[in-house]
Amino acid sequence: MFKLRSSSSLTAFPEYIDGPHPYLQLEQRQVPVEIKHSPRASRLKLRIDRQAGVVLILPLRASTKEGLAFLKRELPWVAEKIEKIPETIPFLPESKLPLLGTPHIIKHVPNERGLVWSEDCQIFVTGQIEHVPRRIKDWIKKAAKREITPRVLNYTAQLGVMHTGITLRDQKTRWGSCSSTGQLNFSWRLFLMPEFVLDYVVAHEVAHLRHMNHSAQFWGVVNGLNTDVKAAKKWLTRHGPEAHRYGP
Repeated sequence: MFKLRSSSSLTAFPEYIDGPHPYLQLEQRQVPVEIKHSPRASRLKLRIDRQAGVVLILPLRASTKEGLAFLKRELPWVAEKIEKIPETIPFLPESKLPLLGTPHIIKHVPNERGLVWSEDCQIFVTGQIEHVPRRIKDWIKKAAKREITPRVLNYTAQLGVMHTGITLRDQKTRWGSCSSTGQLNFSWRLFLMPEFVLDYVVAHEVAHLRHMNHSAQFWGVVNGLNTDVKAAKKWLTRHGPEAHRYGP
């Protein structure tokens, strides 16, 4: 473990915590540290990733000890960058999640029957506390598919096209995609967005079943299916990255 003395611009004392899953401790915030050896790296490098945390990249010839010494020297820069990234919100009791744009608070009810359900802007989770994050994530994925599937069926019926399946993933850079075989893939994080945004993403991907491009004809199809295209695109630009704050 090593510490960095606070500077005038930082209120935190970053600490590097070693172990199987190393991380930086910044006050109450834990930021994972990923250490990678890369054959393409010619020098020691640091990268800040919104999901992965701090990524330390080492040339093949460099040792982990050298890399950690480099990280120690660069901790002021790392802390400054991390402080600009919104803190993650775990799937734990009392966390607030925006289900279809409406804030819900997670409540742990260990002795109740069932697994997970929502009621009166609350999400109730039973069982042991260590199972709460996984149960919440599984429940959101199922709920997202229940919302997406009828929209896909509605839009494909309007266009007279067929899809070959619907898959829910956790893509970092896409909210949805359509393969050349007609497979539709969506991020389960769409369930954390307002309905008009989810509607738009589904319409966008279904429109690709007719046009596998972003031509004027494609956008004509999207606009014919969805009346909130402009508002949804604006929302995704401004708020979309926030959806990756939630969860493990």
